[in-house]
Amino acid sequence: MMAFVTPTAPRTRRNVELVLLVLAVGISVSAYAYLGLATKGKVPGDMATYGGLLGACALAVHVTLRLTAKYADPVILPIATAINGLGLVMIHRLDLAEHREVAQSLALRQMIWTGIGILAAGVVIWYLADHRSLGRYTYTAMAVGLVLLLLPLLPVVGRNINGARIWIAVGGLSFQPGELAKIALAVFFAGYLVTARDSLSLVGRKILFLQLPRARDLGPILVAWMASLLVLVFERDLGTSLLFFGLFIALLYVATERTSWIVLGMLLFSGGAFIAWTLFSHVQARVDIWLHPFDPAILKRSLGSSYQLVQGLYGMSSGGLLGTGLGGGRPDIVPFAESDFITASIGEELGLTGLFALLMLYALFVERALRTAIGVRDGFGKLLAAGVGFSLALQVFVVVGGVTRVIPLTGLTMPFLAYGGSSLLSNWIIVGLLLRISDAARRPAPDPAKSGVPPTAPTQVVPA
Repeated sequence: MMAFVTPTAPRTRRNVELVLLVLAVGISVSAYAYLGLATKGKVPGDMATYGGLLGACALAVHVTLRLTAKYADPVILPIATAINGLGLVMIHRLDLAEHREVAQSLALRQMIWTGIGILAAGVVIWYLADHRSLGRYTYTAMAVGLVLLLLPLLPVVGRNINGARIWIAVGGLSFQPGELAKIALAVFFAGYLVTARDSLSLVGRKILFLQLPRARDLGPILVAWMASLLVLVFERDLGTSLLFFGLFIALLYVATERTSWIVLGMLLFSGGAFIAWTLFSHVQARVDIWLHPFDPAILKRSLGSSYQLVQGLYGMSSGGLLGTGLGGGRPDIVPFAESDFITASIGEELGLTGLFALLMLYALFVERALRTAIGVRDGFGKLLAAGVGFSLALQVFVVVGGVTRVIPLTGLTMPFLAYGGSSLLSNWIIVGLLLRISDAARRPAPDPAKSGVPPTAPTQVVPA
């Protein structure tokens, strides 16, 4: 005699998330207090305000999850909060080093953008009841993404800052629309590949160990390649170009499981990089800085100097294994230490150990995104979660690789950590999307007995 055992519903793990949030905020507040003791000999008077604001924002999202997405991943929100809080402390440390007044405080502006970003994540969780509804706007997302990418080229609102035309300014407020474009394009790629995956994966000619796609199926990858080149040429934005093309190739591979797409993507990327290096002076300058940063001729150039990279390398070298301690180094010597080179600032004051711990947090965040992609039941959700997770992983790689001289500098900023409102906003929206998709992935399937549909097979059989 046999009996059917219905599996128990998975635990929501919201209490685990709450404990991890307290730990994340506690780490940030402790770092803030240590910084005050190291630089001024006393605990900052606004420490409670800082911790209260960061904790209240994170708690608001936590409560939203309890109400609308109780099965969401319990680790994603605490990781994002911890990295964001550490970034706020480091930006405040650079404010102190630069002797900025409250009105010019970059940390205060970043705190405001943190609140806006976390609010955006809460809005996504609250109003996006089903992530699959985004699939209905596949081509709308494509149009929105392309418009956002091209906005900086407009003559009135577009701004050229530090040689790259990637900003728009309206009413004194500057914004980088490419950060939101990557989300829109991830939605488009996921929606398109869900419908086109069969023709892209099953049809083609096999040559040696590669199954090459048909010529007409090469259209999407060629369009993405040309679009990334256009961004590189007209906006001089190497980072966004690489992120845009890499995201599409990664999703092609996830959707089709064909190595040929990776090979073709790498060939096109190599060819495009060589053409860009041959034709464009700003790309040549980045490569020269990468290959010969200590060359006196390059180090002393008025444009395209390697001074920033060299100072960042010296700073990380002085930090050593354990760092100089918060407030004990000189990260302010590095130009744009709060944005492009905040990783070098972390490496100098927290050492190699602190930098590795930070990278482990990013790795864990990406792992939870990929776990969400594996667990969710629909193809669109799988591709969207994998896409946004890979885009964050690629962004971290190219930033850290550029700062440590593994690859040329690209101009991207570290997610959640670096100063920048547009980057912070887009990354918190990604957190909202991942939490909503993970809720669908971890939520138990509907009980056939309650829905009136007989089960096709038992989930587990045990002796009576």
